[in-house]
Amino acid sequence: MQAVGVLNQSFINGKWTEGQSERTYDILNPYDDSVITSVRLASKEQLDEAFQIAQEAQKQWAKSTVEERRAVLHKAMDYLNRNREEIVRTIGLETGGTVLKANIEFHLTIEILEESIKFADEIGKVREVPGAVNAKLNHIHRLPLGVIASISPFNFPMNLSMRTIAPAIALGNSVVHKPDIQVALSGGTIIAKAFEYAGLPKGVLNVILTDINEIGDEMLSNPISKLISFTGSTAVGRHIGAIAGQNLKRVALELGGNSPFIVLSDADIDQTVKAAIFGKFVHQGQICMIINRIIVHKNKYDEFVAKFVERAKQLPYGDPSDPNTVIGPLVNKQQLAKALRYIEEAKKQGVTVALEGQQIGNILTPYVFTDVQNSSKLAQTELFAPIVTIIKAETDEEAIAFANDTEYGLSSAIFTNDLKNGENLALQIDSGMTHINDQTVNDAPNIPFGGNKASGLGRFGNPWVVEEFTVTKWISIQTKNRQYPF
Repeated sequence: MQAVGVLNQSFINGKWTEGQSERTYDILNPYDDSVITSVRLASKEQLDEAFQIAQEAQKQWAKSTVEERRAVLHKAMDYLNRNREEIVRTIGLETGGTVLKANIEFHLTIEILEESIKFADEIGKVREVPGAVNAKLNHIHRLPLGVIASISPFNFPMNLSMRTIAPAIALGNSVVHKPDIQVALSGGTIIAKAFEYAGLPKGVLNVILTDINEIGDEMLSNPISKLISFTGSTAVGRHIGAIAGQNLKRVALELGGNSPFIVLSDADIDQTVKAAIFGKFVHQGQICMIINRIIVHKNKYDEFVAKFVERAKQLPYGDPSDPNTVIGPLVNKQQLAKALRYIEEAKKQGVTVALEGQQIGNILTPYVFTDVQNSSKLAQTELFAPIVTIIKAETDEEAIAFANDTEYGLSSAIFTNDLKNGENLALQIDSGMTHINDQTVNDAPNIPFGGNKASGLGRFGNPWVVEEFTVTKWISIQTKNRQYPF
C-alpha cells in the first residue's frame, strides 16, 4: 500500500489533490494521541467541483457493461486483500479499535464488495409486465440513480463507507464521499486507492477530506446529488432529512440506536451473559447496534447481574494493537468527556453502581449500573461507551413494553429457550432487526439492514439497496394501432 503520507489528500477526478483550505487537521491515534498524519482540508469550492465532475463521469459510467463494473469491483477487492495486514493496522490506529474489531471491519468490507458484484447486472435488466390494453408491451427498466452523496462515521469507517460506495458503483452511479475526518484514511482514501488501482474511470468516485466548518451543508444541499447516504446521529439525520425534503432528494439514513437486550424468564443465563458481554463491549460500545439496555426478567435478574459483573471485571484493557485487548480507547476526548458526564449524572441521581470503572488515558473500563429505571435519562440515552444499564422487568410482557419505550428502533435481542415464543415476541418489538438467542450487533450484505422510528430510513443489503440506489422506468410499446373512445 502507498505510504500514509500520500493518502492524506482528497481524491478528485482520479487525482490525489491537496486541499485548498487554509486549515489543516491532525488525524490522531486515540490510544496515545500521537499524530498519524496531517490533512490539508478541501474547500467548499473543491467539493462543488467534485459534484460537477461526478455528474459528467456518471453519464459515461451509466453506459458501462456489467462485465466492466464487475471487473472494477473484483480488482478493488483484490487490492484490499493484498494489503490486508496494513489496512487492518490502519483501521486500528485511526479508530482505536482492537485487533478483533479491525479484522471484523475488514471482513465486512470484503463481503460488501462480494455482494455488490452479484447485483451489478441489475442495471440493464428488462422486466415485462402484462397489461390490460390490447397489443401493448410493458417493459420495466432499472436505471442508475445518478450522483450519490455519501457521508460516513468514525466507528466502522471502512465498512460503513463501502456499504454505500460499492453498491453505488455496481449500479452505474457516481459518488462524492466525505468520511469523518478523524478516520479519513480507513474511511476514505484507502478505498479511493483501491478503486484507483482497479481502473475505475476518473470522477466516478471522489473522496473529499474536509469538515463541516469548511463546507457547511454543501454535501446535503448541492443540487447535483440524487440521494444522500448517511450513517451517524439521529440529530444530524433529522437535519439531513429536512434539507433533503426541501430539495426532494432521496435519503438512506442509518441513525442512532438504543438497542434492548431482553432476558426472558426461561433464558440460559450462562450463554446470555457471554452474548451480552460481547454485544456491549465490542469496540468499547461505539456501535449504533450495540446493546444499550439490558432488560432482565425478575426471576433471572440477580443471577444475571452477578455473572455479568464478574465477567466485565475480567475484560483486558489497554493498547488496542495487543491482540488480547478487549477494551481500547474511545475515539476522542470529546466522546470520553461525554461518557464521564453520563456516569456522574447517574451517580448524582442515585443509580446503583454495581461495577465502578476507571479512566486510564482515553480508555474507560466497564461501568455497570443496576436497578435502572427504563424511563430514566441514563436508559434513554445512546451511550456509545462501555457503560451498562441493567433494568428489571416484572414479566416478559413488561420486558417487551420496556424495549419499545424509546424513540429508537434499530436492533434488539431476545434470549429464551422457547424459540416460537421468541419469534412471536420479536414481531412485537418496533425495531428494524431482532435477534433471538444472539446479541444485537449483527450485519450481513444480504439482509435488510436498517432501523425504524428515529433510527433511520431505508434499507441497505441486497436486494433492498438496489431499490434505494436505482430508478425504475416504464416503457410501453403499442404494437398495433389502438382504438380510442374519441
